[in-house]
Amino acid sequence: MLPTRVLLARSVWKGPHIVPLPIVRYGQGEKVVPIRTQQRSATILPNFVGLKFQVHNGKVYHDVTITEDMVGHKLGEFSTTRKRFTYKQSKNK
Repeated sequence: MLPTRVLLARSVWKGPHIVPLPIVRYGQGEKVVPIRTQQRSATILPNFVGLKFQVHNGKVYHDVTITEDMVGHKLGEFSTTRKRFTYKQSKNK
């Protein structure tokens, strides 16, 4: 996927779609609680790197750990909404 395609999804003068999320920085050794969100259209910002999110796909929450490569993309891109198709053969034959 081209990085320029993602940035062209919203006009430049409007800016990125930023959603206020309850971001808490934890110290070393503390248990990190993932941030649960249904905001799939929220743009991933550089200060999200290293955080864990639970993104809702319509049915369940998927765990997503943010890396540097994800900056500029949307949260919903990393939580698929469709099941993978598997062809099941019948065992009776």
